[in-house]
This record gives sequence, structure tokens and C-alpha cells, in this order.
Amino acid sequence: MRKVQTISVVLALLFSLTVSAQNNETARGTNKLAPLPRDLEIQLALSALPPHLRDKATVYVLNPDKGFEAARTGTNGFHALVARTGDDTFRGTWPLKAYRDDILYPVSFDEAGARAQLRVFFDAAEMQAKGTPPEELKRIIQDRYRTHYYKAPERAGVSYMLSPILRTYVNPDQMENVATANVPHVMHYAPNVSNDDLGAATPTPEQLRYFSEHGRWPDTPYPFLILHGPHGYMVQFRGVTERDAITREYEGMLERFCKIKDAWCLPK
Repeated sequence: MRKVQTISVVLALLFSLTVSAQNNETARGTNKLAPLPRDLEIQLALSALPPHLRDKATVYVLNPDKGFEAARTGTNGFHALVARTGDDTFRGTWPLKAYRDDILYPVSFDEAGARAQLRVFFDAAEMQAKGTPPEELKRIIQDRYRTHYYKAPERAGVSYMLSPILRTYVNPDQMENVATANVPHVMHYAPNVSNDDLGAATPTPEQLRYFSEHGRWPDTPYPFLILHGPHGYMVQFRGVTERDAITREYEGMLERFCKIKDAWCLPK
């Protein structure tokens, strides 16, 4: 009798492990992300914008089965969303071996950016929802950049990223390390210009290391460029006073994110 019970326990354990493995494999195969609470996702998306633009902006939420969907259609030409696979993912030559479930990337665009830069976020979310393998998705997006499938913004414009939290790649042109940070900033479209053209300063290795460890810059660096080429941006970080005020405004939101995932807790 004891032998039969032992065999039953072993079989039950094997069945449990098999089902667990199948479920994990299914999750990996579908590339699906767990949705955020809708009200929290909308709040975080709008936090990318300055206060006077939030009420009349268009806001998108992520449907893990389809991609981004409009939660509200605005009237002022600004668009906001929270990317879970952002355009940083497609920089550099490092292979995208798996979709991360901890990227949190609130970003907004004016009309010019919505017609150009926003398309990358929509396409990435849609292909990921359809089950496109991560390495293939990175190759497709990079090919589209290279062949000018994605057009540069047609005029000067702005992308606000004023949220008190984001989690993304520290130096995506070189490596896939990520960090959670409190770095409200503004990005201006700067197609086909260089750091030298703008007198911009590239962050030093020491600054990048501090940013990775502390989630903020050791000081407010001068503007610098990212995504050199047709889709380049000039990045300008906000000052400490403004950053601290934004953090206080969103204390409740930050607490909710920290409870959902440890990786979304701001560094102390």
C-alpha cells in the first residue's frame, strides 16, 4: 500500500512539473505582458506631460493581446502612453533574447512626433502581441529604421518625458543593462545632427555608472543626443527642484507601482 502511495505522489509531482513547464513555455511563446491597472496606466502616461497639456491629450493603454488602444481621444495634438517594449530596445547590436516584463517607459509626443516616432511603439507592441520572437522583432524594427520605413519628424517638435519614474536601458547603444530612475526630461527632435553641431555633452562612463546605481544623474548634465540620425533627439534633464516637486505630486502613484513589482521601486 505504501509503495502505491509513493508512486501516486511521484506521478502527481511529475504531472505538476509538466503542467508548470507547459504554462511557462506558453507564456514565453505568446510574449504577453501582464496588463497594468487601467487607471494607473493612464495616470502614468499623462505624467509624462506638463500639467497644462494633460486634460486634452490623447492617451493609449496596452492591450497585451493586440497592442496599444486609445483610452481617450484628445484635442490638443499631444499623445501619451506607457511603453513596455520601448524604442530603446532596438538600439545597439546586442541580441534581444527575451521580452522583459519590467520595462516602464512613459512617453509623450506632439503631432509631428505622433506621426513619426510614435509608430515604432505601436508596431513593436502589435508584433509582440502577435507572438513575434524578440530577436526577430529587433531585426525588423532596425531594418525599418535603416530603410527609412520610419520617417523623420517633419518639423521641429518635442517629446515630454516628465514622469517621476521610468525603467529602461541605461546605455542601449552598448549593452542591455536596465535601471529604474527618476529623471524627468524633455526631448527635442534633432534629425541628422551631431553632438558637435549642438555643443552637446555625451554622458561620461562615471555618470552612466552613477545613473545605473542611483536612478538619477550626479548633476544635471548639458544636453546630449540619442538615436543619432533621422530620429535623433536632444535630451535635456530637468533640475533637482522640478524633479522633487514632480516626485511629491505622484507619491501615491509611485507607492502603487512599488507594490506591484520590486523593480519599480525608486532607488532610495
